[in-house]
Amino acid sequence: QVQLVESGGGLVQPGGSLRLACAVSGSMFSRNDMSWYRRAPGKQRELVAAISSGGSTNYVDSVKGRFIISRDNAKNTVYLQMNGLKFEDTAVYYCNRGMMVGTSFLPLPSWGQGTQVTVSS
Repeated sequence: QVQLVESGGGLVQPGGSLRLACAVSGSMFSRNDMSWYRRAPGKQRELVAAISSGGSTNYVDSVKGRFIISRDNAKNTVYLQMNGLKFEDTAVYYCNRGMMVGTSFLPLPSWGQGTQVTVSS
């Protein structure tokens, strides 16, 4: 059974940085396209960034130039480096496996517990 365990969230001031990590077990990680989503209070879950098995990346416009998605296949882990954080980045962040299709991502139905990111002064 595949497990996704997100970590690295926390409370940070505007302009600060956080690095999220998602450890994946039970799958052929190196063959998976991976993604980070977020759900802000009162909003739908939205795709933030995705990385293909070959290392191609996509970002939602609101985080381009601030966030970087990366992966370490030796550690079965995908990362999200978040810089220049803004109030509107406050959300629960989730990773998932799936399929990158152009600039879109088709996630698989099982999700981890997520990690809370709060940007506040």
